[in-house]
Amino acid sequence: MKIRKAGIILKKGFKKPRKIGDEIISWLADKGVETVVDQVSKDLDILIILGGDGTLLHIADKASRYEIPVMGINLGGLGFLTAVSAKERFEALELLLQGKMTVEKRMLLKTRLLAGHDGDSSTGAYLYALNDVVISKGDVDQIVKLKTWSDREFITTYRADGIIFSTPTGSTAYNLSSGGPIVQPGLPCILVTPICPFMLESRPVLLSPDVTLVTQLEGKAHNVKVIVDGRFTWKMEKDSRLEVKTSSKPLHLISMPQKGYFEILRNKLNWGGTGNKTLKLPK
Repeated sequence: MKIRKAGIILKKGFKKPRKIGDEIISWLADKGVETVVDQVSKDLDILIILGGDGTLLHIADKASRYEIPVMGINLGGLGFLTAVSAKERFEALELLLQGKMTVEKRMLLKTRLLAGHDGDSSTGAYLYALNDVVISKGDVDQIVKLKTWSDREFITTYRADGIIFSTPTGSTAYNLSSGGPIVQPGLPCILVTPICPFMLESRPVLLSPDVTLVTQLEGKAHNVKVIVDGRFTWKMEKDSRLEVKTSSKPLHLISMPQKGYFEILRNKLNWGGTGNKTLKLPK
């Protein structure tokens, strides 16, 4: 990968990203790489995110549409997506310029509200999610009824606090805390996970990435929200229909070559208390 022009995206409202950003801009300038700050345009060869996963999620849709590879340097919390640590930044940049970083294709979802729209975007306009699309009840004392279809085949009516439609990348986010499974990012599928379902028989399901999912709000409910990658997007009214399917353009996510997926999970989730320890398979 030849890097001529890089975009630097900074986490808002913090001094540390700006300081590290200035260091990276200076380092890249010495290597002959032009940089711009907080801009996403088609002429960029790479986007470097300085912040947490939320900062990366905010630009994932644009980066995927323009097919710009993204490297996240974690200055936030867990950092599942921003997998390069701050202390690894110059090592990662050197490997990047040498073409030795790992590039993964991460699936995105596209979603639109087909009826009963009450939001900022025009009715029928698609929005994109790297992690998840969530239908969430608004009021504490209500359960929502959500009739759900896969390619026009009826699945069930979920009676729950909501539904999470998740990508494999998003399986370690809200989906995981709601009892959904962890899915390797390279396994193409759409996860459907009910939130606190009324019936224990309502379980998460994994569906083909080729299906189109439609969920319709049944009956009266107040302040039911659609949240796309953590951002409130639309309000659902009675008989509103939400469509969710796979985007044709994935996000190209860059990571350190020596870090495996399960190493990241062990570190972030402290699986088995092993922390950073990697065990070799006995011969």
